[in-house]
Amino acid sequence: MTVPEIPPVLARPQLAEDVARIVRKRIFDGSYAAGSYVRLDQLAADLGVSVTPVREALFELKAEGLLAQQPHRGFVVLPVTGRDLTDVSDVQAYIGGQLAARAAANITDEQLRELQRIQSDLEDAYAVDDDERAVRLNHEFHRAINVAADSPKLAQLMSQITRYAPESVFPTIPGWPQKSCTHHRRLLEALQRRDEDLARTAMSEHLAAGAEPLIHHLTQRGVVT
Repeated sequence: MTVPEIPPVLARPQLAEDVARIVRKRIFDGSYAAGSYVRLDQLAADLGVSVTPVREALFELKAEGLLAQQPHRGFVVLPVTGRDLTDVSDVQAYIGGQLAARAAANITDEQLRELQRIQSDLEDAYAVDDDERAVRLNHEFHRAINVAADSPKLAQLMSQITRYAPESVFPTIPGWPQKSCTHHRRLLEALQRRDEDLARTAMSEHLAAGAEPLIHHLTQRGVVT
């Protein structure tokens, strides 16, 4: 009997968020198709964890609208629609733009240097097709801007809406890594100039631009209905 490979994230004490992230990824990469069931016991066994964090994760995904619970049958994967992804992108673009503008007003030279380092590492990860590292660094880039904005409530809202965005998919979309890097460099320039309006526009356009290629990519793979 083959022992299932345990993702590195599961090598440490488990949290429901870790399991939820894995299930989201499987939904958006098509491993869990719309209409299929996610079995609590089976998933716990596959990941090598107890059922408690898995149950918490599945209820979290139910609250997000990715799963539905059916009596005596468990959790079923709901369809993902283009409208869902467009709505998420629109909200991200607005909130992200506000955070970027505030970051432009507050950012320190040290924070700018850290952003530049992250962006350099991100471009290196894209260059060698290290998708997992690219996703992590892209998240760090945006998080660093949100921290510089010094607006914790707004940043919290951004974090919540970002859960609905399939971040792990973007490095696999043809042409997106190059386009994203161009957007990031424009944003860095706005932050260096402390130009709030330019930073807001650059971030809003960056986050909004991902919706169309993402929907096309997921539609081709049968994920988006």
